[in-house]
Amino acid sequence: MKPGDFRSTKAGKAIRTKNGYWAFIPAPLPPNLDWSPALLTALSDAERELAKLTTVAGSFPFPRLLIQPFIRREAVLSSRIEGTRASLTDLYNYESAQMSFLESDDDVREVHNYVLALDYGLERLQKLPVSQRLIRELHAKLMDGVRGGQFTPGEFRKTQNWIGAAGSTIETATYVPPPVDEMKIALGAMEVFIHADTELPALVRAGLIHYQFEAIHPFLDGNGRVGRLLIMLLLREWGVLSQPLLNLSAYFEHYRQEYYDHLLAVSQHGKWEEWLRFFLRGISAQAQDSIFRMTRLQGIRTQYEELVQADNNPQRMSAVIDFLFSRPILTLRQLETALDIPYMAAKRYVDKLVEAGVLKETTGYARNRVFMAYEVFQALENTE
Repeated sequence: MKPGDFRSTKAGKAIRTKNGYWAFIPAPLPPNLDWSPALLTALSDAERELAKLTTVAGSFPFPRLLIQPFIRREAVLSSRIEGTRASLTDLYNYESAQMSFLESDDDVREVHNYVLALDYGLERLQKLPVSQRLIRELHAKLMDGVRGGQFTPGEFRKTQNWIGAAGSTIETATYVPPPVDEMKIALGAMEVFIHADTELPALVRAGLIHYQFEAIHPFLDGNGRVGRLLIMLLLREWGVLSQPLLNLSAYFEHYRQEYYDHLLAVSQHGKWEEWLRFFLRGISAQAQDSIFRMTRLQGIRTQYEELVQADNNPQRMSAVIDFLFSRPILTLRQLETALDIPYMAAKRYVDKLVEAGVLKETTGYARNRVFMAYEVFQALENTE
């Protein structure tokens, strides 16, 4: 790491360690922010769009069912930033235990672990606030049995790490996080800031904490994914987001290089405002995106109401159709288990929906068949 690249002290300072290499020590939060009109506008826009999303989610007939597909979309996109190639289809098929033995499942297992970690974190928030303990627990879930799993899942690093191009050394790395002792101090200070009384807006706090976590880089692997998980959990804990229906990783993945560049520019040049404006624009854009998807899904559900009313058991048909919005790629066994209905009843309803064109069988098999609710899936997956 070149100390000359880190000229500003607004976010921290470069130090020469006792082992002779240079590393960056992030300063405790919060920094002194210049509340420019552009930053205030970005904050106002983000808060307004999130409020709209909360309103739309509250009016949706079954918002809790939508949590799972949005979580899965976030898992796919956050993991893609780190180089995985699994798609949303791959993830649903994996969860249906239908993947071909000819396919490598390493990437999709990583994505599935992200789902498990986020589900776990949302449930754990009921008893444990965002803390170093929860961060370690999330990391353990994320890294269990996958690439990087040999790097002490659930434990903060005990050795130095660094960030740079493939083959870089600690001397040639672009960025070297704080050594272990300084890392522990920085984590403690970050935890204090998370729970401190402050007049800073929650969205700005989330942006500051995300940068700080990535600057500390407390794990040997998985820091990016854990850092993005924390954004969702913080917004949920602070009551800013009623449900995890925001796919912020879609924005980070689309502007991946800018995302990395902005984080590095804070460390090197103290460009807090530029990072926060980028972060808040992402909040606004993805809140709008979620509203658009939910509105499309509402329209699709309204179209399907005719099938509900025409069925001999409209209450059960309604439950079956609603389940498709939670799991648009499914098996008969999954429907049977989720609704606690007999297998043959599940089959009858699936057959009806296939005949109506709502579901389509995707494997061509006579057994272990997988079905897709194409319209629902497209509304969730489409990146346009």
